[in-house]
Amino acid sequence: MMLSFPSQQQYIIKYMKMAFGLCAIVLVSSWASMAYASDPGQLQDFCVAAPDSSSAVFVNGKFCKNPNMVVADDFLRQGLNKAGNTSNQAGSAVTAVNVNQLPGLNTLGVSLARLDFAPYGINPPHTHPRATEAFLLMEGTLYVGFVTSNPADPAQKNKLFTKYLYPGDVFVFPQGLIHFQLNVGKTNAVAFVGFGSQNPGTITIANAVFGSDPKINPDVLAKAFRVEKNIIDYIQAQFN
Repeated sequence: MMLSFPSQQQYIIKYMKMAFGLCAIVLVSSWASMAYASDPGQLQDFCVAAPDSSSAVFVNGKFCKNPNMVVADDFLRQGLNKAGNTSNQAGSAVTAVNVNQLPGLNTLGVSLARLDFAPYGINPPHTHPRATEAFLLMEGTLYVGFVTSNPADPAQKNKLFTKYLYPGDVFVFPQGLIHFQLNVGKTNAVAFVGFGSQNPGTITIANAVFGSDPKINPDVLAKAFRVEKNIIDYIQAQFN
């Protein structure tokens, strides 16, 4: 009995199918990553957040209020016409309007804030792990900037992008990158920002590194910052 072997053409067709399948998996994975790169999409007109006190468990987001109990006030937040209190060490104030202040934002994937700066006030280096920030300056003059993530080439350094902003200017801070704003004028400054998340989160770098509870071991920070331990002890004491 003669044995039959696949022809060269059949091998080519077989491997082309395998290659096509792998490409399809890669594409689907890429699309899935993009689909989940921001807040989950809506499955209904709205999902007004129920008060946390009525939630028996913690979830990624908030439970929906009964649609029959939703009222117009669930979509309203007043007071952004009023300046925040800048009488603090930073000389700045952030008035947030996210899902915790405005329940109607739940599942909508957006939030906003008002920022007030005293003369020479600063919004210190920080990140928003869950959102890109669009920053609109209304009054004053600010020096703003952000730093890129670690480059693939260890020989390169993180790149700093900075700009002086004037009333009417818009600047974008990409999601997750360390950024800051400094009032370089002699008058107050006011800005409004929009976020691509109902709850963008904020990590203030100095507070997180030097003011965590419990403290990060000073030996770790001394080695990381390449300074003597007594310097770290001093800085940590400022955040107690």
